[in-house]
Amino acid sequence: MIKLSKILLLAVFALLLSNFSCAQNKGDKKVEITSNVERPQYEITVSSNGEVWGKIVLELFPDVAPKHVHNFDSLVSTGFYDGCAFHRVIPGFMIQGGDPNTKNKPKNTWGMGDPSQARVPAEFNKTSHKRGILSAARSQDPNSASSQFFICHADATFLDGQYTVYGQAISGMEIVDRVASAPRDPKDNPNNKIEMAIKRIK
Repeated sequence: MIKLSKILLLAVFALLLSNFSCAQNKGDKKVEITSNVERPQYEITVSSNGEVWGKIVLELFPDVAPKHVHNFDSLVSTGFYDGCAFHRVIPGFMIQGGDPNTKNKPKNTWGMGDPSQARVPAEFNKTSHKRGILSAARSQDPNSASSQFFICHADATFLDGQYTVYGQAISGMEIVDRVASAPRDPKDNPNNKIEMAIKRIK
C-alpha cells in the first residue's frame, strides 16, 4: 500500500509538472508574439544642393513607443518631412531634423519648431541610445515631442530614460556619418542645407 501511494503521488506530481510546463510554454509563446510585432520601415532620401547623398532606412518600434510611431507615420503619410532639413549635426553625438521651420523660414528659427504642432507624451523605455537609434527631440518639457527627431551618430547612453527611443537605422549609417561630418556653423547648423524626403516602404 505504501509503495502504491508513493507511485500515485509521483504520478500526480508528474502530471502537475507537465501542466506547469505547458503553461510556461504558452506563456513563452505569448511573449514571443508580443516581441514580434510588425515593425514598419521608412526610407529617408538625403540630399544637398541637388545632389542625392543616399538613403537611410529606419525600422520603428510600435511595441516600445506606439504613440511616437503613430505620430511619425501620420506625418510621413502627409509628406510633412519632405523638404525638411537636418538642422543640427554634431559628430560623435547625433544628427537632428524634422523641424517645419527648415523648409522655408530663416535659419535662426531652425530647431524652434511650430507651437501649433501636436505634442506626443513621453514614452520613455529601456531601449538604450546606441549608435543608429532613432529618438524624439523635445524641449525641457518631457511631453513636448512633435515632429523633430534625432539619429544617434555614436552611443549616447546618458540620454537613456530622458528621451523616447522609437526606432533605429537598419541601413544607411554611412549617410548618417556624412551628415554628421558636414561643415557647420557655431550653432551646429550645416553650412549648406541638407534636406530629407521620407516615405514608408514596409
